[in-house]
Amino acid sequence: MLAAWSRRGGLSTLLLPLSWLYGRLSARRLRAQARGAWKASVPVVIIGNILVGGTGKTPVTIAICQALKARGWRPGIVSRGYGVAIGPQARLSDGGGDASRLGDEPALIHAATGAPLAVHPRRALAAAALLASHPEVDVLIADDGLQHTALARDLEIIVQDGRGIGNGRLLPAGPLREPPARLAQADWLLTHLAHGETSPTLPPGCAPDAPRTIVMRLQPESATHLASGRTLPWADWRAEQGAASCSAAAGIGRPERFFAMLRATGVVLSQTLRIPDHQAIPADALRALPPGPVLITPKDAVKCVRPHDPRLWVVRATPVFSKPGWLDDLDRALRAAASGRTAPPPPGHPPVPGNRRNQPA
Repeated sequence: MLAAWSRRGGLSTLLLPLSWLYGRLSARRLRAQARGAWKASVPVVIIGNILVGGTGKTPVTIAICQALKARGWRPGIVSRGYGVAIGPQARLSDGGGDASRLGDEPALIHAATGAPLAVHPRRALAAAALLASHPEVDVLIADDGLQHTALARDLEIIVQDGRGIGNGRLLPAGPLREPPARLAQADWLLTHLAHGETSPTLPPGCAPDAPRTIVMRLQPESATHLASGRTLPWADWRAEQGAASCSAAAGIGRPERFFAMLRATGVVLSQTLRIPDHQAIPADALRALPPGPVLITPKDAVKCVRPHDPRLWVVRATPVFSKPGWLDDLDRALRAAASGRTAPPPPGHPPVPGNRRNQPA
């Protein structure tokens, strides 16, 4: 199906009637959610994508949270908790930050930022629970919340990758959850590119030189030996371990991005192991890798079970933005949104009128 989504071939065209039906039903659902949207007492930043699969939202969420904390904000995070049975009530990081409780991506975000976090498929429910337990929180960051319009938003950040919009068609004829025109409605459009990858063609309204169209690339910052906790700056790890034969394993949306990042720094990978997104590295697959260090992502590390394989090194990467000043613009926009804020009713009550983000056409 991934190959069919990259072009407008026969299979994609055959599925077009289902795409039209999906588009109608999806638009109706988003409008219905938005009419009953709950508006938090603090500004809300939504991070999401319109393309199915991983585009790099997690590193963006971490970078934004850290940047806001550095600018004096006290952020809280809400997420779905994919792969975990949450139950009727939101689950907070106060009870433990393990991936088994929160999901792998929320656990990683909480560990990387230290920000309080709540997970629930109903993002408004998670947001209300988080604010009730952490009244000090003054901004909410909703990870993977673009299509969850029941939570009112002040700012939207859409993350795409080198695939762009694929063949430009909605599911199932294409890879899109929303039409390509949705990209132009975002406050910022971030394109996450692997090393050596070029920017995809942007749809109308998303000029590549526009101030709010930004390219992001990840570069290794450090490596942590999972069994001992010893951390080395990336240059020091390369000097100490980089000459050895290495392998790499990744259970993320696009493992090849991780492998390309490593190779771009000069690491020679004798073998790579691709694991389905959100799944733990199978022990037998790990044992089958050749001797030498095995490099993994932080998202994989939170799912590793003790005792840890002594070959595992966790590579932590930091995003590099083509326009670093955009985080200052985000800070200013949030301060403007915070002025004149009032306490909201509980989720499920009528929305506060006038929020442009909750009035989709």
